[in-house]
Amino acid sequence: MDTSLQFAQEQDQLDPLASFRKQFHIPKDPSGHDTIYLCGNSLGLMPVSTTAYVNQELEDWKNLGVEGHFHAKNPWMPYHEFLTDKMAKVVGALPSEVVVMNSLTVNLHLLMVSFYRPTKTRYKILFEYSPFPSDRYAIESQIKFHGFDPKDSMIELVPDEGEKTVSLDNIKNILDIHGDEIALILIGGVNYYTGQTYDFKSITQMGHAKGCVVGFDLAHAAGNLELHLHDDGPDFAAWCTYKYLNSGPGSLSGCFVHERHHSNKELPRFAGWWGHDKKTRFLMGNDFQPIETAEGWQLSNPPVLSMAAIRASLDIFDQAGITALRQKSEKLTAYLAYLITQESNKNIRIITPSDTQNRGCQLSIQMITPDKKLFNYLTDRGIISDWREPDVIRVAPVPLYNSFEDVWQFSRILHEGLRVNE
Repeated sequence: MDTSLQFAQEQDQLDPLASFRKQFHIPKDPSGHDTIYLCGNSLGLMPVSTTAYVNQELEDWKNLGVEGHFHAKNPWMPYHEFLTDKMAKVVGALPSEVVVMNSLTVNLHLLMVSFYRPTKTRYKILFEYSPFPSDRYAIESQIKFHGFDPKDSMIELVPDEGEKTVSLDNIKNILDIHGDEIALILIGGVNYYTGQTYDFKSITQMGHAKGCVVGFDLAHAAGNLELHLHDDGPDFAAWCTYKYLNSGPGSLSGCFVHERHHSNKELPRFAGWWGHDKKTRFLMGNDFQPIETAEGWQLSNPPVLSMAAIRASLDIFDQAGITALRQKSEKLTAYLAYLITQESNKNIRIITPSDTQNRGCQLSIQMITPDKKLFNYLTDRGIISDWREPDVIRVAPVPLYNSFEDVWQFSRILHEGLRVNE
C-alpha cells in the first residue's frame, strides 16, 4: 500500500467487484457530485433495481387485487419463500433455518420467548459490552416479565483493562464464574460502537458447555461478515436488513433457528397463523400446528412491498457472492486504517480491532477531546458518516458500492480537518 491517489485508482481498476457500484444510487451533494457515502453500517444505499421490484408488486396489486396472492408474477402467498435460499447463503445457514419476518427487536423478543427460560437458579443473561440500546431494553424487559430483578440478572461484558474491546479469555472467565447461573447468552455479532466482531463459534461452544442457550444479534454482521450459523451452532439469531443488506429504512428482519430445535413442540412460543402448518393453514382450525422449520416462528402473512426491496438486494448479493465481498471488505478496510494512521495525530485513535478477523468493514474513530467539529467538517465536504455519542465517528467502506478512491478521498479530507481543527 501507499498513500498516492494513483495507488487507489489502480486498486479500483483491479477490483473484480467494482462494477457493482453502478447498481446503487449514490447520494449527491448540493453541487450534484457524488457524496462519499461511508454510512452503510447505518442505512445501506438503494439498489437501482429496487424500483422495478417494488413497482412490479404495485402493478400486480393494481391489476389483480386479492388475486395477486396466487396470480401475481411473483405470487404473494409464498413471497417470503423467494428470499429464503439467498438469505440462507448470506448467513451460512440451511434454508429451513432462516425466515424473514417482523422487525429486529420484535424478533429478538419472539426468540427470547422460546429460548430464555429462566429458573430460580439459572436466570441471568450475559450480553455484550455497550450494546445497542434496544438490545439492553429488550433484555431488561424480558427479565422483568419473568419476575426477576434486572440488577441481579444482567451481566454485561467488560472491556479488557485499558481497552475498548472484550477478549475471548475475558468471556471465558465470566462463564467460568457465572456459567451455572446464566440461562442465555445474547451478544451482538459486531459491536455497533467499537466495530469489534465476536467469535461466534467459540462463544457458542463455551456457552453450551456451561448449559447456556446462545443467541446473536447480527444487525451489524449480516451482509458484512462471512457467517456460518449452521456450522457454528448457536441456538438462534436475528438481524435487520436495512444496513448492509440495503433493503430500505425500517425494513424487515431475518431470523435463524438452528434445525435441532425445529421439531421440538415443547418450546414455548408466541403463535400466529402464518407459523401454522401450510397444508392445513386455510382450514382455519383451532389447534396450532407449527411448521417444523424457522417458519414456525412466523406470526402474520408477509408485507410484500418490503420483501420486494429485500429481494432486489439479495439478488445482487447472490451475483457478487459473500466470500468475494468479504475478501474485498478486508482489503478496503485495511487500506482505510493504513491511510488514517499514516499521519500521527493526538486528537484521534481507532478503537476497532486491527486484526481483520476481529472486525467487519466499520472503523470507529474516537475523538480524544469529544466534540463534533471534525464530524461537521467532514459532513460539510460531502462525506456521509455518522456520529455516535459520546465521542466516535463511524465510517464503513462497504464493498458493494464503495471504492478505494472513496477511502483515499475520505482520508485526505479527514487529515485536512484534523489540521484545521487543531
